[in-house]
Amino acid sequence: MMNGLNWKRYLLWFANEHTHFRINEIESLRSLFGIQMKWVEKNHHEPFCIVDIPTEEDVLKIASRSVSLRSCIELWACGAKLGDLHNNLKLLPVEQLASYFKPELSFKIKVETFCKSQTQEEKVAKIESFSYLPLCGPVKLKNPDIKLELIEYYGLDSNNIPDEPYQVFFGRWVADGQRDLISKLSLKTRKFIGNTSMDPQLSLLMANQAKVKEGDLILDPFVGTGSLLVAAAQFGGYVLGTDIDYLMLHGKTRPTRIQQKKQREKDESVRTNMKQYGIENRYLDVLVADSSLPLWHSAMRLDAIITDPPYGIREATERIGSTKDYQIEEKHLANHIPSKIEYGLQQIFFDLLKLAVEHLKPQGRLVCWIPVVRNDYCESKLPSHPCLQLVANSEQQLTIFTSRRLLTYEKICEHETHLPPNVDLSTAEFRAKFFRYGEEVRKHRKQQKELAMNLSKATVTEKDKMYEDKSGRYRSS
Repeated sequence: MMNGLNWKRYLLWFANEHTHFRINEIESLRSLFGIQMKWVEKNHHEPFCIVDIPTEEDVLKIASRSVSLRSCIELWACGAKLGDLHNNLKLLPVEQLASYFKPELSFKIKVETFCKSQTQEEKVAKIESFSYLPLCGPVKLKNPDIKLELIEYYGLDSNNIPDEPYQVFFGRWVADGQRDLISKLSLKTRKFIGNTSMDPQLSLLMANQAKVKEGDLILDPFVGTGSLLVAAAQFGGYVLGTDIDYLMLHGKTRPTRIQQKKQREKDESVRTNMKQYGIENRYLDVLVADSSLPLWHSAMRLDAIITDPPYGIREATERIGSTKDYQIEEKHLANHIPSKIEYGLQQIFFDLLKLAVEHLKPQGRLVCWIPVVRNDYCESKLPSHPCLQLVANSEQQLTIFTSRRLLTYEKICEHETHLPPNVDLSTAEFRAKFFRYGEEVRKHRKQQKELAMNLSKATVTEKDKMYEDKSGRYRSS
């Protein structure tokens, strides 16, 4: 299927998870590779989109990086019903598809359904309905030259599946996305993890949002166990990080895995993770440092900053400081461990945006998470700076009343770097509201449980009003 510009039309078939991140990931990859693309059908909830793209090479570039994408298909025909699809497919000029219908080219036709299972007999019958196609090569089920796919979409409600699909698509498979990377980088098999290690799929999404490419310099100022560095290095970035937690960076915190003993193994570290995945050559270092204090030379420039700051829920938000006024004698400085004070979310994001403005290259990106109370959320209240443009904003719901949003900023100018970031006061209030709303939810659940128990007792009381007659059967008193 082609449009007026002779661009080909493609179906982007997505995995049914992290739905809010799909479009932003594809847009970032389009920008990374400089690809021209027209959205024909842009769906934020359904697991597919339809796009027009000039060349198949561009499609392969997107598929080589996307972790949201299951597969990409050159779309030959589609319709609301299978009959409509066949009618549309028969209208295609034969010469447009002739290069795929050669005797020396093996082929197979695959049937895939979304939200409905089908028997093998049903699938075979649908495959045979394409017998009018001039496929003259041999059938080859494993690694054929040409793989054709029929996809039937039955909606998202698994409790109300229709008899007929809402939409059907047919075309030539072009490429799969990078879903295998999610398994490769799984936390279950990773050597060094912590309580808040980022899920590999989200880590890879963040690296794609940051447009990480070969040779880029990437920083995570709240590095923890380095999950974001692993993803960035996987795509060719040279990575470094900082964290205030000395014990974490040196692998001396309590183990996260239940089956592990009280102490971690000696070689647990961010470097070990890099070595595990064969990307140690892209690891620069991690430093024990306070993100609230100046650290880097003014001339240092980064291609991207990718980070997940602590929210004060599962990990403490701390910076170096003291509520007391005292001086450390010089003889004690070598062994002195500085005291720490609370590092509020409002100040964290103020410092983070300031770091991005001062050290990102032009068009460099800051990709970070920010927690929000859903009822209070307003995009105009998100942290901002005149030098940073918010180019993507995706939500991951955490509870019924809270979520976190993945924000992607791009540095658009240099001439206003002296101006301070704008961070709304509501950011500072997240932690208090999180625990307050959590307590309200717990009280509500307790009331519901007590109500259910009272109803159960009332039912038992009603049964007590019954008595058993001589025949052993119950009847009303």
